[in-house]
Amino acid sequence: MNKPKVLVTRKWPAAIEEKLSKLYDVKLNKQDTPLSALELKAALQNYDAILATVTDRFTAEVLSVADRRTKIIANFGVGYDNIDIQAAKQYNLIVTNTPEVLTECTADLTMMLLLMSARRAAEGERLIRRRQWHGWSPTHQLGQKVSGKTLGLIGFGRIAQAVARRAHHGFGMQILFSDPFVPAQDIVEELQAQRCDTIDELLTEAHFVSLHCPGGKATRHLINERRLKLMRPTAHLINTARGDVVDSRALIKALQQQWIAGAGLDVYEGEPNIDQDLLALENVTLLPHLGSATEETRLAMGNRVLDNVTAFFAGQNPVDRVA
Repeated sequence: MNKPKVLVTRKWPAAIEEKLSKLYDVKLNKQDTPLSALELKAALQNYDAILATVTDRFTAEVLSVADRRTKIIANFGVGYDNIDIQAAKQYNLIVTNTPEVLTECTADLTMMLLLMSARRAAEGERLIRRRQWHGWSPTHQLGQKVSGKTLGLIGFGRIAQAVARRAHHGFGMQILFSDPFVPAQDIVEELQAQRCDTIDELLTEAHFVSLHCPGGKATRHLINERRLKLMRPTAHLINTARGDVVDSRALIKALQQQWIAGAGLDVYEGEPNIDQDLLALENVTLLPHLGSATEETRLAMGNRVLDNVTAFFAGQNPVDRVA
């Protein structure tokens, strides 16, 4: 019996690629270059399964290709807004993701960005590298204290709760959250978290705001000029969710005109293309989408994809099915 044909769209950890190669007729992307829309269409016509990543834009137009062979798109990541889920359902395509395994590392990175932004760490490092630091001064590069401050979380799922635990138990921060879904009461009690009726209320009260909502049409530009103006002038915005949740031009304006003190970003609108005006700012910390970028997490993500695909080809329902 012929092995199923499987495409891995980007370079994955070697241990995962080795496992896949033993189980399936696998095409690997040794060059690690993102696939174009035309290449994705061709893949849908030639492979039984596509193991995709956030860089693969499976739009309705791409998914509508004729003579479609693919039956499952297994996404390497917890987010799946790179795939038009409604179109996937229309064409009877199964879609899976990799939840849970990247929670802790993404939460670690969120706290790192929060601390770096609050204490102007990236700005200080750039100063050292440019050899422009002339020694200690009582008023040089003052930032904000983190301990005891209020952290507002927009979205209160697994990653946000992991951030809240670090912030509350580690730094004595007060936790506010806004989420359309009601979290478990024991979590709320553990973190002494207070739910805000609206995002606007949260933005007004918090010293630090961290975004943990999914991307997509419903949340595009959720943080816009009006909402940025609601934040404290000493506040910091942290985004490790999806780039399009924030109106980047509005954020640039807010940072330029000091409506807020700073921002820490791991994701961007239109990444990897980043607005030059954002790059010119000193009061922003920028990371290249490193939320899950640890060896342990990426291996766990790959194994989760492997489990989903294996279940599918065994005639079972993948545990992480989202469509």
